[in-house]
Amino acid sequence: MKNYLNFESDVKELEAKLENLKDPYNNEGISEVNTNEIASLEDKINKKLENIYANLNPWQTTQVARHEDRPKAKYYIENLFQDFVSLSGDRFYGEDKSVISGFAKFNNKSVLVIGQEKGENLDERLDRNFGMMRPEGYRKSIRLMQLANKFNIPIITFIDTPGAYPGVGAEERGQAEAIARSIESCMNLKVPNLAIIIGEGGSGGAIALASASKVIMLENAIYSVISPEGCATILWRDPKKTLEAAKAMKLTSTELLDLNIVDEVIKEPIGGAHRDRETILENIKISIQKNLDNFEKLTEDQIISQRNNKFLKIGRGGGFLPSPDINTGLSFKKSKFSTLFEKFNRKKIIFIASSVSILLIFYLLYIL
Repeated sequence: MKNYLNFESDVKELEAKLENLKDPYNNEGISEVNTNEIASLEDKINKKLENIYANLNPWQTTQVARHEDRPKAKYYIENLFQDFVSLSGDRFYGEDKSVISGFAKFNNKSVLVIGQEKGENLDERLDRNFGMMRPEGYRKSIRLMQLANKFNIPIITFIDTPGAYPGVGAEERGQAEAIARSIESCMNLKVPNLAIIIGEGGSGGAIALASASKVIMLENAIYSVISPEGCATILWRDPKKTLEAAKAMKLTSTELLDLNIVDEVIKEPIGGAHRDRETILENIKISIQKNLDNFEKLTEDQIISQRNNKFLKIGRGGGFLPSPDINTGLSFKKSKFSTLFEKFNRKKIIFIASSVSILLIFYLLYIL
């Protein structure tokens, strides 16, 4: 049974009619399939979906990113990779089922795959804690990332979480420290790491694994510091103001691409990834291969430098300064205006200091 969002009611009605036409023997008095009418109805559905999804507001995009039928990390791991070997445990506390991780082959090359998994049904979602990782999940990821780094194996991460688990036990076991160390490990890797946001990219729970060489988003995914409901509750004291919050946070793929927070957006089929799983699978496969090929040309130092500079550039432009051209560290090239202004200020200070010194000498000579 298909699940529909509240803005897809027209599509739901059309698809119900289509199902009746495709199964005429369940309808009294009808004994043959009307192929022309079926083709016409399918065309109407496609046009309706195209119109709806071309005009989604940020809150509707959030609903699509959370869609029950949307492909999860487990689906991508099973269909994109070969010889996947799942590895468990953080060697400190236990296993976190909200993250699937292990080594696999991608086009006959070894990769480490890490995927935040929400689960396909209620029992799975409860077992996997709705994709909300605990400290042991992040520590397991750190352990495997360091192992991949040692053997020069690229890392591919699938991000899909509302955020890190905020429970008392998780906080007692060092949730914040685990997230911070996970970010640190991501940034220090000498191998390329690709983070693909397939659904929700929520808060520190997502960025702990998305501090990557390339941050890639599916077209209808979201990436934000907090959920729209949480933002609305804090700013407006009203959890119903989700649309206003979603607009303010700029959490959609197109907005984040414009802000240079993500590097690439993968096109989804009309109506979302859940309507054509084979197409979205192929689109992701092409993107992964393209990015891995690009990183093959870089040395270890260049990979680290590229990743560091990518994050240092975020939000650095504006005012009299152009978009910064960062090479290493925190330094960046200044505009000609800034350079002239600094020279003027330097000369101004020298002139004032010289004038004061001369006046002081004349004053002392006069007294003496």
